[in-house]
Amino acid sequence: MDYTMSFYFRQRWIDERLKYNNSHGVDVIELDTKIMEKIWVPDIYFVNEKQATMHDVTVPNKMMYLYPNGLVLYSARISGMFSCMMNLQKYPLDRQICSLRLESYAHSAKNLVVRWRTPAVEFSPTLLLPQFEIEKHHSSICDTLYMGINYSCIFLDIHLKRNHGYYITQIYVPSALVVVLSWVNFWLTVDAVPARISLGLLTVLTTTTQTTSFFSSLQKVSYVKALDVWLAVCMLFVFAALLEFAYVNVTYRVTNRRKSIQDLPMFIHKNGDQTRFESIFFSEKEEGKKRQVYPSKNQPSTNRKAGLLGSLYSKEREKARNIDRISRIVFPLTFLVFNIAYWCVYFLWEPTQEPKTS
Repeated sequence: MDYTMSFYFRQRWIDERLKYNNSHGVDVIELDTKIMEKIWVPDIYFVNEKQATMHDVTVPNKMMYLYPNGLVLYSARISGMFSCMMNLQKYPLDRQICSLRLESYAHSAKNLVVRWRTPAVEFSPTLLLPQFEIEKHHSSICDTLYMGINYSCIFLDIHLKRNHGYYITQIYVPSALVVVLSWVNFWLTVDAVPARISLGLLTVLTTTTQTTSFFSSLQKVSYVKALDVWLAVCMLFVFAALLEFAYVNVTYRVTNRRKSIQDLPMFIHKNGDQTRFESIFFSEKEEGKKRQVYPSKNQPSTNRKAGLLGSLYSKEREKARNIDRISRIVFPLTFLVFNIAYWCVYFLWEPTQEPKTS
């Protein structure tokens, strides 16, 4: 990850060779741009810089002041892109620390020592970031060892807190509403198959589209982010609601099919003896004889059997409806428990390990 910053970079040092007598009342000399090129300047560079430029519209945005004791004050306006190692495990509920590191390129600590001047950093009072809020900043000194040579360095840590408003309104609330919309299936009748299928597929496709669009603009990392957990659980709830309808529908359809078969009239055939069977044949030839089929007169036993089966199928249909009734309570309650656990964990938990993404 990286961040862009525009700032005024000010340095001051004492060059004994530039001392002058201010007997004429000249307390400070403002040097011209052409003269600046002839003055020695510390070779300070930004360690984590990716790209940087010095502004030159309408003229080079830099100045240099010279004081009688040889003190040189140098200021330049710089805009640059700097790398920032971020931990995105809690994204978008995260806090980040972005650093700015400066050190001498060629001079060791024996010849050049870099130190902050108090106050080290001043932020513009009108500074407003679109995604982050600056909580605090910390500046300090450091030493770096390269090839056995010690170099003086300084660094600035900027503590950033991500603003949650955008993500709550654009990600969390819409995805939660899609999950709630999938529960409407539980209040529709079991035989409202087209409506329940349309609603189930609509919620699944909407959640999939949301997930794809959100992740397309994010940095690819090898670990799970807080947003990944939220969208995965939302997808799980929506898909579970669709599976619940499939199970209820299959149970209800099988019950109706069996009930339809049992509702068929009972018949017998006469061929010497009376035999009762539960299939329907209007005529068939068997050994050259035509078998006639007649309605059965043995209705009492048939009615008793139909009554028992009707009671059994009624219980099975009621079981399918009970699954919907239970789902009306279980799904919202489970989603509520998940929300409590999710927000508590990601607001209170701080990662012990710090996987970084540059």
